[in-house]
Amino acid sequence: MAQIPSERRCESFPPVARADARILILGSMPGVASLRARQYYAHPRNLFWPFLEEIFAMTPARDYAQRLTRLQACHIAVWDVLAACERPGSLDGRIVRSTETVNDFASFLAAHRQLVRICLNGGKAAEVFRRHVAGAMPDLVAGIEILHLPSTSPANAGQSRAAKLARWRAALTVDSPNGGQS
Repeated sequence: MAQIPSERRCESFPPVARADARILILGSMPGVASLRARQYYAHPRNLFWPFLEEIFAMTPARDYAQRLTRLQACHIAVWDVLAACERPGSLDGRIVRSTETVNDFASFLAAHRQLVRICLNGGKAAEVFRRHVAGAMPDLVAGIEILHLPSTSPANAGQSRAAKLARWRAALTVDSPNGGQS
């Protein structure tokens, strides 16, 4: 269970996933606002929920449980690469590499055999996933498309909102890697 980040030690949340998930979105580790709220992507300026609402033409949901239900109805699962780490504050760049503990992807992927794509939310999620999962256990992810997407974090100001949304829209489809509707 995630703890309130009064210390440097952070623990992620359990995955949000139904067995019929086709796409898994992975972050690195929830930020301070998310850990305090005990919700994925809780920072008010994070673009994750606004992007999903726009891509899937959803009415914005204020209730977190409703957001999760809608997400799963779109065959999307959410989790983090790391189960735990030490990190002062919210910035991924402050994660202490020697403290990284990876989530159990072997069990998760065995239980979610319909996954066709893993979307990595930002550079740190991509780097840690490549190092601990794809690079260390390539057979585990064989046959699953892996996409590195621009971070939805407010700290990622290097691309316009429109450019980030276009990449996310293309990734959150299951009919083809470059587009189509799920």
